[in-house]
Amino acid sequence: MNPYVLTILLSSLGLGTVLTFASSHWLLAWMGLEINTLAIIPIMAQQHHPRAIEATTKYFLTQATAAAMILFASTTNAWLMGEWEIHQLSHPLATTTVMLALALKLGLAPVHFWLPEVLQGLELTTGLILSTWQKLAPFALMIQTTPTINSSLLVAIGLLSTLVGGWGGLNQTQLRKILAYSSIAHLGWMVLILQFAPSLTLLSLSLYIIMTSSAFLTLKTNNALTINTLATSWTKSPTLAALAALVLLSLGGLPPLSGFMPKWLILQELTKQGLPLSATLAAMTALLSLYFYLRLCYALTLTIYPNTLTATAPWRLNFTMITLPLSIITILALGLLPLTPAVTAMLAL
Repeated sequence: MNPYVLTILLSSLGLGTVLTFASSHWLLAWMGLEINTLAIIPIMAQQHHPRAIEATTKYFLTQATAAAMILFASTTNAWLMGEWEIHQLSHPLATTTVMLALALKLGLAPVHFWLPEVLQGLELTTGLILSTWQKLAPFALMIQTTPTINSSLLVAIGLLSTLVGGWGGLNQTQLRKILAYSSIAHLGWMVLILQFAPSLTLLSLSLYIIMTSSAFLTLKTNNALTINTLATSWTKSPTLAALAALVLLSLGGLPPLSGFMPKWLILQELTKQGLPLSATLAAMTALLSLYFYLRLCYALTLTIYPNTLTATAPWRLNFTMITLPLSIITILALGLLPLTPAVTAMLAL
């Protein structure tokens, strides 16, 4: 893609998200979401591959549907209650419709079906943008509208998303689909705690973005798209393969890695709020996700790619990819757990 065109598209992507962040009026927020969607579509379709075009079409249709639902809900609220402000969303029909629309935009269960299919058709860099940056604007709106949304609906969507995210990834062999189900599960944890501690949701979102970025960049560096090709990573770069296994365990939420921090604090907060059953169910569904992360770790570090050829080893060319972002993000994805006391002190302020 032409660098100038790419710069304009990425700038529009940033503009749409910032516009949604800064808006207190539903029309401005809707406009930001639309700019965001229209900016990423050419980036998604730049491969000119049938699967990329199919993924782009599916993404456009789901996002357009969600945006239409948001516009309908905000107009309904303005008609019935006389308010266009995001904080003044008060009619039950409008609040439920907005919640479902934002769930569709984020890929939360039960309206998650588009996310694995779309992510599977994209290259890893575009998939990274879709899994991280594109979640920010809908989450900003969800945090602002949480006080008016039915708490039972939020808990139900959160628990269902953690269950679907763990269950759906069990039988997958494509790494992009596994990361899509991982995304659904992590977003479920964030929605589960949203009404009780929004600051914990922001902490979880930040750590999710760090860990997912590290996972995507590692896969891009190793040029791995399936579990089978992961087995070649050890011969290419043993250090990166070992770190990638730790990043996957961090995504699974194992101590002493960074991913344990949000799960620990969320379970603690749910117990404080008198929801031990929800906390237990969430912890049980985390075990499902942990299974397929361990499966990836096994393929990455404990298996050798089947090699029946007697030919000599291929040439190893000089590595030209920039690895500084990957290095920084991987360190953050692995070593932030000791900062938990400082984080809890900041959240308490």
